[in-house]
Amino acid sequence: MTPELTVLTLAALLQVLQFALYAVPANRDIGPGYTMSARDRDPTRKMSVQTARLGRAFDNHFEGLILFTIAVGVIQMSGQNSTFTAICAWTYLIARIAYVPAYALGLRPYRTLIWFVGFAATTLMLVTALL
Repeated sequence: MTPELTVLTLAALLQVLQFALYAVPANRDIGPGYTMSARDRDPTRKMSVQTARLGRAFDNHFEGLILFTIAVGVIQMSGQNSTFTAICAWTYLIARIAYVPAYALGLRPYRTLIWFVGFAATTLMLVTALL
């Protein structure tokens, strides 16, 4: 498996981990009665600030993972894997791992800077595919 595909697999597993990091405290905060319901109404209890942040970080990774998956797919299918694209892929994953606690702890402006590093790494992979 290429480094880019390895990182994509690890990024998907990170998403699974993020789900657990969010779901466990969300169930504790608002209760399984609500979380297992159809959610046709607002919950009667609120999530903690940190739980809500973990939920937003989880959603944000879905958004970033889509673009990263496209970048890996284009690099992979065009056979343009290189040391540079592997470094970009690992940079994306490291940034996404760092983003979770940075967001959960409300580390401003660092979480935005960390997010940008991952976004830039993905963008560089896409631009590299066009060169």
